[in-house]
Formats: sequence, structure tokens, C-alpha cells
Amino acid sequence: MCHLIFPLSFSIFKSSAVTPVFVQKGEDVLLNVTIADVREEDTVTWRFNKTVNLVRFLPGNLGTKVSDDYSGRIELLVKYSVKLKNLQEADSGVYTAVVSGDKEKQITEYKITVQDPVSPVKLSVDSVSNSSDWCNLTVSCRAQDSHINSTFRCDTHTHTCSQEGGERSQVTPSAADLHVYLSNGYIICNHSNQVSCTKDIKIIENVCPRHAGKTERLNHKQLIIMHSLLNYILKAPFAMQNLLTIFCPHLFYCKML
Repeated sequence: MCHLIFPLSFSIFKSSAVTPVFVQKGEDVLLNVTIADVREEDTVTWRFNKTVNLVRFLPGNLGTKVSDDYSGRIELLVKYSVKLKNLQEADSGVYTAVVSGDKEKQITEYKITVQDPVSPVKLSVDSVSNSSDWCNLTVSCRAQDSHINSTFRCDTHTHTCSQEGGERSQVTPSAADLHVYLSNGYIICNHSNQVSCTKDIKIIENVCPRHAGKTERLNHKQLIIMHSLLNYILKAPFAMQNLLTIFCPHLFYCKML
């Protein structure tokens, strides 16, 4: 299925463990941190891969120092939080907030992985065979770098369909998931990674009209509402998405059918 459990730009919150975060290429990431009892003589630093300083909040009234390599890409926020803009694959790595004074203390650490959005998919019906009792069809689910074939069978008497053979899912060379499955009278082809998904759909009733029974399809207005809702959720703050993931997890699947 097409998992979208994080937004297209991300906000990271304090954690005692290394937290994995996935960001779509070209998007921003908010590095949020809460640090209590910072002394006037302490320095707070965000580091990349333990050695590269992104930005240093200097002691007292000395201000901040942004690394030349990140000039124009760092936005300073309140209380030592920062926004890193326009992430590229080279930005994948570990980001750490550190307080330095008499001794150095690591406050929080996150592992960020930057991914390209997945390519579009194409679902095609390759063959159909019929009898008075059944209808068999073979489909291909194709992405840019991979494809899978699967077969489905619909029964005339029960008006039910099932996925009978072939492949159901595959991890592509680009480490995305390609998945074809049956849902409520639809055959759905999903292509997804941790930051994006694409899909293509076939209505079985259109291919096997005598065997599949009536499909309970969403009307045009319902589809617009559901896609608008998903788009709103994807742009919501990360904390709001966490709540929605708990209470409405089905909204974070691309199929929505």
C-alpha cells in the first residue's frame, strides 16, 4: 500500500534516541530542539554527521555563526531551532544538537534520509478470458524501473473476485515499493516510498461486466473531497499529522478506496 505517514516538509521534535526522518528532495526540514538551562557562557551547535557545524549559537550576546557551506539555506528560529532548506541527497545523514561549555552534551539526534519522489505507474490489462462461470484477467503494474504481473479471477455466481496468482509486490531498484492488489471492485497499482506515492486504477466491472457485480464507486464529488482532504493533511504541521495517523491511519494510504 502507499504509505504517506510524513509530510513533504518535516518538523522534528526532541527525542532521547536517534529518530529516522524521511524528506522529499527539494523540501525543507525543521530541526526543533528544546534545551533547558543553557548558561550564558554555553554554545549551542547543530552538527551534520558529527563533524560539520551547520550553525553555532555563540555565548552571551555574540550572536550566531552559520557555516559558509550552508549560507542561504539555514533559517534561524526561536530557542536554537533551525530550518534547513532545499534538501538534496547529499544532505542525508545524522543531525545533532550539542551544548558546549565546561563539557559537551548531546541534546538530540536525528537521521535524515532524502528521497526522490517515485515515478508514475501504469496499470494495464494484458489479457481477459471468459466463460459462463468465471472471468480471468492478467494485469501489468509498471513503474519507471520495475514491473509486476498478477492474475485475478471473478466468479459469475457469487459476483466476487480474488487475486489468484503472479506477483503482488516488489521492492524496486530505487528502493520503492510496487504493489498491485484488489480492493472493493478495483485493481490498484501503487508505487511508493517514504515520501511519495503514485497509483493507477482499473474497475473490474468494466473488464468483466457479467462476473464482477456492481462496484461501489465513489462519485466525482466524493473523490474531490477525499483528495482535497489528503492534500490538506499532507500540508499540515507534523504534530497534527501524528494525531491524524493515530486516529485516522487509513487517510495516509494512497489507495483511499
